[in-house]
Amino acid sequence: MDIFSKIAAGEIPSYKCAESDKFYAFLDINPLVKGHTLVIPRREVDYIFDMEDDELAEYHVFAKKVAIAIKRAFPCIKVGEAVLGLEVPHAHIHLVPMQSEKDMIFSNPKLKLSEEEFKQIADKIYNEFKQL
Repeated sequence: MDIFSKIAAGEIPSYKCAESDKFYAFLDINPLVKGHTLVIPRREVDYIFDMEDDELAEYHVFAKKVAIAIKRAFPCIKVGEAVLGLEVPHAHIHLVPMQSEKDMIFSNPKLKLSEEEFKQIADKIYNEFKQL
């Protein structure tokens, strides 16, 4: 079981932003900006394009709902989406609230947030998600 599967199963703590029976969203612990969220399938699959078409479509619809929740919780111009996926062998979508395209530069310095700040951010997104 990889680290993201353990996070989705609750074996490793995370800052939950949204979930369904098939997908899980949680805060990136090295965020580019406040609200930077990872969305994963609960099923272990390394490469997003190895997913079946119907599962990939459901995954993106779930990510869209998370993005809407993020935008409501953290007003921004758009929520950017990136699929990089080399550091963890589990498909994941980065959702990043953007005020400019510079917010999506992954080599930018990461924010240092307290546990309390992470909890507040996750709760804010989760509360918006539950209203969708």
